[in-house]
Formats: sequence, structure tokens, C-alpha cells
Amino acid sequence: MINSQAKLIKNVKKHQLVPTRNGYGEALLELGQTNPDVVVLTGDLAESTRVDKFAAAYPARFFDCGVAEQNMMGIAAGMALEGKIPFVSSYAVFSPGRNWDQLRVNVCYNQANVKIAGAHTGVSVGPDGATHQALEDIAITRVLPNLTVIVPLDYEETKKATIAAAKHAGPVYFRFAREKTPVVTTPKSPFKIGQANILKEGKDLSIIGAGPVLINAFLAAIELEKEKISIEVINLHTIKPLDQKTILTSAQKTKRIVTIEEHQINGGLGGAVSEFLSESYPVPITRLGVSDTFGESGQPDELIAKFGLDTISIIEKIKLIINS
Repeated sequence: MINSQAKLIKNVKKHQLVPTRNGYGEALLELGQTNPDVVVLTGDLAESTRVDKFAAAYPARFFDCGVAEQNMMGIAAGMALEGKIPFVSSYAVFSPGRNWDQLRVNVCYNQANVKIAGAHTGVSVGPDGATHQALEDIAITRVLPNLTVIVPLDYEETKKATIAAAKHAGPVYFRFAREKTPVVTTPKSPFKIGQANILKEGKDLSIIGAGPVLINAFLAAIELEKEKISIEVINLHTIKPLDQKTILTSAQKTKRIVTIEEHQINGGLGGAVSEFLSESYPVPITRLGVSDTFGESGQPDELIAKFGLDTISIIEKIKLIINS
């Protein structure tokens, strides 16, 4: 379990807000000190993706490829095949969005040891609008053979995911958000690729999600406890490989599943959970996310609420499911 329920609630109430992308940048600095094979590439987005500190500390291992994301992925593949551990850093709409072909053929087909970090994902990117709000990246990455897909919960988990990716043999894609979000885990909280964590145990319904939006679901579950509705909350930070054991055990216990993600409901985390359970243990599943539409410009909190991913909307949806 990531953390005890009491500690998790306490951490949320502290309102320590840090962007998940900060965890990526700080982890790269640590990796730079301990592993000389780690190199970092970006497409003219060093500050936004938080790799600027790595660039300053290790200029010989930093490569700004400019606005040429396809070329950047090809360079990274070549570096990996020569023994380096490249971290490709850009907005997710550009990488893997713009260079998916190079990711597919140069990286995944060759099992090149490239790590792809997609920043500015989800509608909470805010005023940048639909063109910069990656809502399809989980779908287009989890379908690729040999590629591990990770969606960290918060700043601390992003640090752990970055360090774990460097140790993992093979290509890894992980996504993170732009805005500051609650830090609910600690440096000592466990993280293992492919192993989900139970944030809260329950018996009436299971919520399965990943990324900062899952914190809203956790808060909804705490509120629903006051009405004697017992919700299990699972942090499925690794979308591929899927932790089938944890999902199946929870589904068998609660018999009702809700998935939540700041992504299209088609092809994302909800799709992965639905595919697995439809073949192994069919139960009613409700997918919360973006439903076949693009995002739009607006303040992050407003957009989260508009798409039904805020705590109040989640509570209302769960009550409808429980009472149906």
C-alpha cells in the first residue's frame, strides 16, 4: 500500500502543491550524478519539461534538438543502441503525438532503451487549449509492443517512476501534468513498475485510476464514508503491464468498477481495465474521463469540473451507481 489512509488524508489536507513535472527534473539530476550513461534530449522545451537543471549541470549530456520531434526520437534510438539511456522530454502532444512513427519503428521495434516523458497532459493544461492538451497519449502508447506505460500520481511518485525507468531494460513512456497538484505520497512510499497500490480499502465499489486526478477520487471516497458508502481506491500507476491480480481481486470483492483518468475514456486506462475484466470477470464498469471530444481553453479547475473529474462530480456519479 502506498501510504496509510490516515497519512494520505493528512498529506492531502496539508495542500502541499507541486507539479509532477518537477519530480521528473529532480530525478534526472540525481540520475546524472549516479549514472554517466543517462542523457537528456528535448525539443526546445527545457524549462517547461524541467530538464533545464540537468542541462546546466551536465551540458555534454544534454541535447536540444529544436522543434524537430521526429528527428529527436531517432537520435535517442541511436544513442540507446550505443549503450546510452536517453530521456526524451517534450509535451505529449508532440512526443509521442508527433513522432509516434519513430517511437514505433526506431524505438519499440528495436527494443531500444529509450525513456519518453510526455509533459502537459490532460485538460488541466488549461489556457493553452485543445492543441496542447494531450488526451490520447495513453491510447497510442499502450498499444505498442515492448513499451511500458506509466502515469504517476504525484511529484514524489514521478521521481520514483523516473528513477525506476532508468533501471528498467526497454522503452518506457510516462506522462505528467503541468499544474501544481497535491503531494500525497512520501519518499518512503513504495513504487514498483507493474504493481498497483491500494490507497483505500472498501467493499461497495472500486475506483481505479492514475495521475493527479485520482486524488479527487480519493477525496470523494473519504466523503462518501460519512454516508456509509465504502469505496476502494486503487492507484494503477502502470497502465502497461497491467496489474491484473490487484484489479481482479478488487472486482471480485466490490462487483462494481469506476475508472478515472484525465484522458479520453476510449483506449486509455479505462479501456485497459475494461478489456481485461470483460474477458476474466465481467462486472459493471463506468469510465470517467473525456468522452470523444477535444479539450478547450480555460482555467484548470474549471476544465476539470466541466469534464466531471472534480470531487463533487465524482461523488454524484458514484451515488447514482450505488443507488441504481
